[in-house]
Amino acid sequence: MTATTAPTGHAHGHHHDKPSNPVLDNKEPETAYRLHRRFDRLGRLLGDGAVARLMSSKVVVFGVGGVGSFAAESLGRSAIGHVMLVDFDDVCVTNANRQLPALQGNIGKPKVWIMRDRLRLINPQAKIESKRAFYNAVRADELLTPPKEWGEGGYDFVVDAIDNMTAKAHLLAECRRRGIKVVSSMGAAGKLDPTALRTADLSEATVCPLARELRSILRKKHGFPLEGPMGIPVVFSTEHRHWPKALTYDHGEGFSCVCPKGDEDVAAVRENEHACDEKALIDGTVSYVTGAFGLGCASVVVNTLTDVIREHAEPAKSKFEQQKKKPVDTTGIEAGEAAATGETP
Repeated sequence: MTATTAPTGHAHGHHHDKPSNPVLDNKEPETAYRLHRRFDRLGRLLGDGAVARLMSSKVVVFGVGGVGSFAAESLGRSAIGHVMLVDFDDVCVTNANRQLPALQGNIGKPKVWIMRDRLRLINPQAKIESKRAFYNAVRADELLTPPKEWGEGGYDFVVDAIDNMTAKAHLLAECRRRGIKVVSSMGAAGKLDPTALRTADLSEATVCPLARELRSILRKKHGFPLEGPMGIPVVFSTEHRHWPKALTYDHGEGFSCVCPKGDEDVAAVRENEHACDEKALIDGTVSYVTGAFGLGCASVVVNTLTDVIREHAEPAKSKFEQQKKKPVDTTGIEAGEAAATGETP
């Protein structure tokens, strides 16, 4: 049998794809209509009032790694109008399997700068800012206060995607003290099943060792209740941890940190507050689990901010419902029936 080549031209109704023009989209002026058009599908799910609420909301994301970068992206695509990104770290080559900033050419660049620019492309009318900093007690007030140019009022929501336990516990305690809504990601490493994720109060997060340790710290050091709800919604997994596997590509040298050295501030944080080399064992990760954690956190933010408004949104009508039924003209029918019976219509 002789192989045949695919037909060219317009034979059999096939047409060549029209070349894309990436500049074309940028010519559209950024109007109010354009903004709402960009989030048309979101509005059809939540309603105009809910979208307006999201556009006026202020959210800060702490940590933009495997969990936080997906949370930030989802918030940007969910019409959040003011987003602050906080992370001290630079992109490392080992981030490529799970973190959105980790692309060719980005190694050594601050993660928050990359994610900031990415979110600005998603919604040019949103206020997207970043702070290259490591959260701790000293920086709490600065990092939990929105920029003055964003107007009055504090943050509407905090997303905690920090993997340092001391910083994580202090952030959650500080949010509780200040009355700021917060959602926290529990341990996403060593997991394979994204369908095992749950959202619940921290007191109800079972199986997860990180949740257990976090509860202990919050109760002992930050005065959280010993029993009952802790008032912190979390995203966690009911899947047990998978022990990391031995690797051979490094010829038995074992784990060695290859993170970019960064500037003096980043080096100081790694030396004094958060160092890779201090970890006794490195868990494996996979993007469809860490990313799912981030998306879960974003869902808590969006659904919480809009829950009451969504309930009162007017349901849409189909095209058939929108088209008013025209009354049927029965004059001709009545005249025909009258002629047949000899009656006057």
